[in-house]
Amino acid sequence: LLDVALPPGFSRNRYVYLSYAESDGKRSGTAVGRGRLSDDGRALEDFRVLFRQAPKLSTGVHYGARLVFDGRGYLYISLGENYQRMAAQDLDKLQGKIVRLREDGSVPPDNPYAGKPGARAEIWSYGHRNPQGLALHPRTGQLWESEHGPRGGDEVNLVKRGANYGWPLATYGIDYSGRPIPEARGGEAPGTEQPLYWWKQSPAISGMAFYDADRFPAWRNSLFLGALADRDLIRLTLDGDKVVAEERLLGERSSRIRDVRQGPDGYVYVLTDASPGELLRVAPAQPGE
Repeated sequence: LLDVALPPGFSRNRYVYLSYAESDGKRSGTAVGRGRLSDDGRALEDFRVLFRQAPKLSTGVHYGARLVFDGRGYLYISLGENYQRMAAQDLDKLQGKIVRLREDGSVPPDNPYAGKPGARAEIWSYGHRNPQGLALHPRTGQLWESEHGPRGGDEVNLVKRGANYGWPLATYGIDYSGRPIPEARGGEAPGTEQPLYWWKQSPAISGMAFYDADRFPAWRNSLFLGALADRDLIRLTLDGDKVVAEERLLGERSSRIRDVRQGPDGYVYVLTDASPGELLRVAPAQPGE
């Protein structure tokens, strides 16, 4: 199980969406389905699969699988490249992509590659490595994404329609062996988008969320990201679409931070992926901030 999300119409339709890894016995990929929450709140009824990543290429890694609803009837899904680097550049595959669907799983006819030979109509953007963060900016409605680099080169990106985010042709990271990525042409490559922000040493960023609540004014205009390798919560201070400061909030913990959300009460909630897992409620250290 990789993500759980409620659509804007949940109070009316009681749908719950799940993303998860699905195997065919040899390889695996990301799938997304939805079910209706039962009247007693104890089960999902009439669950059905709406989307499957194809072809299945993963041996157990790089699923991505964050879910975001834009409030206009569309669902965005982030998909890892399954550790098959060049698949992120292949438009006939759904690895290393962000896809856009209608909430019922159908493909919008105005997607950038709909109707183009040799391309999957679901694709919204491509050239992603392993995007584990996806969120809408609360003021602009712009879709933002964060993804793991290899050894270095973790990124935050503004997702644009039909754009290529470069992996593995453009990266600021190196291979885990310490050698360059074989396909990489450096930090930039023709026809690819530059990240909004990136790290030379990978914190292994995971889930992310914007903060737009009134409870803690000093945190407004912030983007929070979990860190798996660094075991911390990262706060990026924003000025429009620019990152102007970075802060680490929790110190090195014994658990990796898997996801982060703004709660309806204005606190920040953090999920660890330890065993047993923890749900943490986070507030500024200084009263009044």
